[in-house]
Amino acid sequence: MPELRILPEHLVNRIAAGEVVERPASAIKELVENAIDADSKRITVSLRDGGKTLISVSDDGRGMSAEELPLAATRHVTSKLPEDDLAEIRWLGFRGEALPAIGAVSRLTLTSRTATADQAWTLEVEAGAVSPVEPAALRKGSLIEIRDLFFATPARLKFMKTVRAETMAAVDVINQLSVARPDISFTLIVDDRTRLHYDAAQGELMSARLYRIAEVMGKDFADNAIALQAERDGVGLTGYSSLPTFNRGNARFQFLFINGRPVRDKLIFGAVRAAYHDLLARDRHPLAVLFIDLSPSAVDVNVHPAKAEVRFRDPGIVRGLVVGALRHALDSAGHRASTAVAKAALGVVHREPIGENKSSLSASKTFSGRFSPGEEMLHAPFMSSDPPLAATDNEPTESESLRDFPLGAARGQLHDTYVVSQTSDGLIIVDQHAAHERLVYERMKRSLSDTGVARQLLLIPEIVELEIEHADKLCSRSSELAQLGLVIESFGDGAVLIRETPALLGEVDIAGLVRDLADAIDDFSVSLLLEEKLEEVCSTMACHGSVRAGRRLNVSEMNALLREMESTPRSGQCNHGRPTYVELKLADIERLFGRR
Repeated sequence: MPELRILPEHLVNRIAAGEVVERPASAIKELVENAIDADSKRITVSLRDGGKTLISVSDDGRGMSAEELPLAATRHVTSKLPEDDLAEIRWLGFRGEALPAIGAVSRLTLTSRTATADQAWTLEVEAGAVSPVEPAALRKGSLIEIRDLFFATPARLKFMKTVRAETMAAVDVINQLSVARPDISFTLIVDDRTRLHYDAAQGELMSARLYRIAEVMGKDFADNAIALQAERDGVGLTGYSSLPTFNRGNARFQFLFINGRPVRDKLIFGAVRAAYHDLLARDRHPLAVLFIDLSPSAVDVNVHPAKAEVRFRDPGIVRGLVVGALRHALDSAGHRASTAVAKAALGVVHREPIGENKSSLSASKTFSGRFSPGEEMLHAPFMSSDPPLAATDNEPTESESLRDFPLGAARGQLHDTYVVSQTSDGLIIVDQHAAHERLVYERMKRSLSDTGVARQLLLIPEIVELEIEHADKLCSRSSELAQLGLVIESFGDGAVLIRETPALLGEVDIAGLVRDLADAIDDFSVSLLLEEKLEEVCSTMACHGSVRAGRRLNVSEMNALLREMESTPRSGQCNHGRPTYVELKLADIERLFGRR
């Protein structure tokens, strides 16, 4: 066996660089965070070839003196831990690893000037070798240039992605950091062309954040966002999240900031998914920007050199706060649906116009709806058993008053499936099955909350074998699980006895259910998992027990449906995430016919 020996310094730096600098976007993140910590108000990032050949970051921050430049290129040198206390980290950077790690695998140039200095100073680092400090020309602030990233570690170059992919990763980094600090101007220049430019936002923090978020995520997000503001046990949550009907096919536009630090945390993103779980299809994701503020001592950011992961001292409080705040905000949104639904409907009309060469026969086949009241529906809870209403002299007056409601006054039914209503400034088309499915589902959930979960006693109690730790933790939550209809008790080491199960679940694989709960044993998700299973059953029952497409409704029944939608939270989408109605403004309709 060879003898133990200390690795040379340059090799240690290259090993460390592998953790800190995974790709050009990682280097950009470290440098921009340093610029933010230096109280910069303008930050400009320039790239060539996706950052492979050149990364340049300039700022107007405090700058560094000639004496500080060599220290900046030395590992574990920082100005951000004045009390040497890792429990009170209030800066984005603090480890003192970024610059020496980057310099170990590239050609790095540091140029900086403080506000009181007569001139700037520059220093070069090539593959870890540091050159002497020399005079330079630069205004106040710093300019960091990285050339030929990973030239000193050619193996890493093999894992680099395409220029387009690396550029998009850099765009994501700038977008994240710019959302965190709307008071700073950010510019990203890619191959001599300005890719992003965000001016510093003015005014109150929440409005400034929304302005910057709209720049990053699009104006549609601002139009379809719900504000979040909540606090629990010293943990504060602010931010914005999208209406369920405004969603994406991936989670790219979910931003999370802990004390202003952009992070990726499975706990929080899992909480977002849980809050939307009965509002979105499984392959769709909401857009969200969440700012969580808590005492620095209540969160550990020193988990990984990249500083993108955190550990909470009490994760249950944080997760519960996120789920509760999102659900409360979604409930407060009521029947509101996103404007994107109407835009999509108008887009379909524009893409598929009725051509002049189509015959009147084909046009008549395309439209087969009725605008006259149909026969009654007796099985829907909101339905009346009265015969269809006949037109009377006072009906127009009543209809006029109903038009002032958010979902307007019912005018008729298309294809025995879609209710058409008129509002004061447009029209609304409601999918009667999707809408009633949501109404029945919410009614069932309220019943569960008010009267509790009905339980069924097992004729023969079932014993489930588990790991000892999981069994103990599951039994410690027995009172909470009992409220959800699952009665368990300890049955020796590593086993639990199941006496009662939720009646809603019917014939259920009890052992599988308990093992699923044991797998989610993080002390805060066990009861939530069971609650989600119960809500999935309610959703299925609501789908089968709601008004079906193809059933005729009379006018009073249509209006009853509209009024209940207005008073029911989350009624803008069904249990599967589809919109329950489309609203078209009169101005949009007039544009379709060339009247505007």
